[in-house]
Amino acid sequence: MGIFSHKLTLADTPKEVLNWRLYWSVAVFGILGASRGFDEGLVGGMINLACFKSEFPLDVGTEDEIANRKSNITSMVQLGSIGGALLAFVLCDKIGRVRSLQALCVLWATGFAIVISSFGSIPQILTGRFIAGLGIGMTTVVGPTYLVEVAPKSIRGMLTSVFAGAVYLGVMIAYFGNWGCSINISNTSRTQWVVPQSIHIIFAGFIFMLSWTVPETPRWLIMTGKREKALANLCKLRNLPSDHPFVQSEVIAVTEQLEREKESTRGTSRWGKLRELTMIPANRYRLMLGIMSQLLGQWSGASAITIYAADFFSVLGKTGQSEKLFATCILGIVKFASAYICAFFLIDFIGRRRALYCGIALQTISVCYIAIYLGVVPNSVETTAISDSARRASLGAIAAIYVSGFGWAMGWNSFQYLVNAEIYPIRLRALGSSIVMCFHFVNQFANTKAVPAMLLTMSNYGFFAFCTVICVLGLIWVWFFVPETAGKSLEAMDTLFAVPWHQIGRHGKELTADEGSHSEAARVDDMEKAEYEVEEFKGQNPARS
Repeated sequence: MGIFSHKLTLADTPKEVLNWRLYWSVAVFGILGASRGFDEGLVGGMINLACFKSEFPLDVGTEDEIANRKSNITSMVQLGSIGGALLAFVLCDKIGRVRSLQALCVLWATGFAIVISSFGSIPQILTGRFIAGLGIGMTTVVGPTYLVEVAPKSIRGMLTSVFAGAVYLGVMIAYFGNWGCSINISNTSRTQWVVPQSIHIIFAGFIFMLSWTVPETPRWLIMTGKREKALANLCKLRNLPSDHPFVQSEVIAVTEQLEREKESTRGTSRWGKLRELTMIPANRYRLMLGIMSQLLGQWSGASAITIYAADFFSVLGKTGQSEKLFATCILGIVKFASAYICAFFLIDFIGRRRALYCGIALQTISVCYIAIYLGVVPNSVETTAISDSARRASLGAIAAIYVSGFGWAMGWNSFQYLVNAEIYPIRLRALGSSIVMCFHFVNQFANTKAVPAMLLTMSNYGFFAFCTVICVLGLIWVWFFVPETAGKSLEAMDTLFAVPWHQIGRHGKELTADEGSHSEAARVDDMEKAEYEVEEFKGQNPARS
C-alpha cells in the first residue's frame, strides 16, 4: 500500500517539477552532510597514526589520562557543533539558508586550517576543531531545512535523505584517505595525517563556490516579505510558469500557514517562538520526537562504531594497522551504499516509520550478536590460539558490524535529519531543528567522551550489551510514538499533530487521511484563491469580487 500510494502522489506531480535546477540545488546542500562524515571517519584513524602520536604527546600518563586526552581531541568538534546548531537558528531566519551555508563554510575551513598548522600544540588543535565544529554543527540545521523547503512532497523523503547519505560519503572518503596515506606516506612524516585533514578545507571551499549558483528557498522569502522574489525562485525550482496550478497551490499553502501562525502568535514577546514550541501540545510532541530520536539514536552505538571503528575491529581480531584501516574502508562503503539505497528506494516507498522500525531491528540483532560473541570469546585479541569455531564466529561479528551499519543508515540516520526538518511549522522550523540538533551534538559529545572510558570499565562485551538494550527501547518507542509523514505536504503536518497525543504514533495517518484529501470543489476553490495570491505576489493587487 505504501508503494501504491507513493505512485499516486508522484502521478500528481508535473514532470517539469523533477528538473535539473531542483536536483542541482539539492546536490549542493545535500553534500553538506559529508562535513560530519569526514570528521567522524578521519579523527579515529588520525589519533592512532604513529606520526600523530609522535607529534602530540598522547600516550603519556595512566590509561585513564590517555583515554581522556584522546577523547578530548575526538569530541571537540561535537562540542563546537552544539554552539553551531544554536547559531544556525539565528542565522537561518536572519540571513537566509544560502547565506548561512556560506558562513558555515568559512568557519569549517578556518577551523581545520588551524588544526593542520598546530605542529604539536594540543591546545591549538583543540581550538581549531572547536571552530570547525561551529560550522559542522550548522550544516545539520541549514542543509535539511533547505532541502525540505525546496523538495516537492512526492519525493521529499528521497531528496532530504541525500544529506543523510552524504554523511557516509564523507565517512567512506575519510576511511580511504586514512588507509591510503598510511600505506603510501611514511609514518615518520606529519604529512601522513595532514593530507587527510586537508579534505575538510578543499570541500568547504568547493561548496562555498557552488553556493552562489543556487536560489534561496521560496518559503524563507515569503516569511521575510519578499514575495516577488519568492515566486520567481519557486517558478525556477519547479520549472513552471507562475500561473500553473501546481505553483499556485504551493504558494497559497505556504502563505495561509504563515498567516495562521502570525495570527496565533500576535502580540507575543521576543521569546514567543520558544514558548510556542514548548507550550503548545502539538509542537511539544514534535519536539519530543526530535529529542527522543537523538537520544536513542546516538546511544544505539552506531556513532561510536563509526568514530572508533579501528579500535572495534582490533577487538574483533583485526590487529594490523593497515588491516584495521582497510576494514574501516569496507564499513564506509557499506554505510555509503546503504544510505543511498534507503534514500532512493525505501524512505518514500515504504514510509519513514516502517524504514525506521526495520533499521533498528537490524541494529538490535547485530549488536546483540557482537555482545554475545565478546562475552563467549573475551580474549580473542590477546591470544592467537583460538579455535576454528571461535575464528568463524569472529568473522560473523565483523559482518555484524557491517549489518549494523546498514540498519543505522536505513533507520536512525535517515529519520533524524528528514523528520526533524519536515515536522515543524515554517516559523518554528529553524528553532526546532536547532534545538534538536543541539541535543544531537550534546549526546554525540557525551558519547564520544564516554566510549573510551566505557571500554575500560565495562569491557567491550558490556558496551555492546548496553547498545542492545537501547535499541530494544528504540523499537518500543517507535511503535508507540512515531507517526508516518510520507506523502504529506509540510503545511499538512498541522492536521497530523492535532490528533490526540496517544493516537498520533499508531493511528495518526489513518485518522488524518480524510482531512488530507481535498474534494474537487475544495480544489477549485483553492485554485481561485491562489490566482489572487499570485497576482498580489506580482504587485498587481487586484480587487476581489
